[in-house]
Amino acid sequence: MLKDRNEALLLLEKLGAAPRLIHHARTVSEAARAVSASIQNLGVTCDARLIELGATVHDAGKIQHPQELSQPGKLHEEAGEALLLCHGVQPEVARFCVTHAQWSLPTVLLEERVVALADKLWKGKREPDLELNVIDEVAARLGGSRWDVFASLDNTFEEIAASGAERLELSRSY
Repeated sequence: MLKDRNEALLLLEKLGAAPRLIHHARTVSEAARAVSASIQNLGVTCDARLIELGATVHDAGKIQHPQELSQPGKLHEEAGEALLLCHGVQPEVARFCVTHAQWSLPTVLLEERVVALADKLWKGKREPDLELNVIDEVAARLGGSRWDVFASLDNTFEEIAASGAERLELSRSY
């Protein structure tokens, strides 16, 4: 059972994660933390610990499918969930390996969508449908409209994405 990001990073290292994957885990979890804080600042409760754990391990399957560190692929998704479950990671954390790519399904939690979004934003990519999905869920929880929360969350998204090119370049050095 993982308690925090440091334990999650240690598990990834123990399982043989490449330095590039460890760097990615840290970077995505930092972006996810910023999105989570922005949501909480609006008065919406979300599980920041679950977000941080999910963001850290979401690509664990790339340990078994290292080619997907540098090229597109989906093999790592289910493989990651299975790998984490075999090593005692709680199911609600392991499922981030799959849900970060399936964020549009109605059963996906806000916390999982935050990780999916952070996984885009860290590299400077804006994904309007995913962003609006998160904004709409936050607005619904607040009992307001999309536009009641759009500016605040959009500013956070832009701040993260704005330095994506530098983070992406740094990740290539791993």
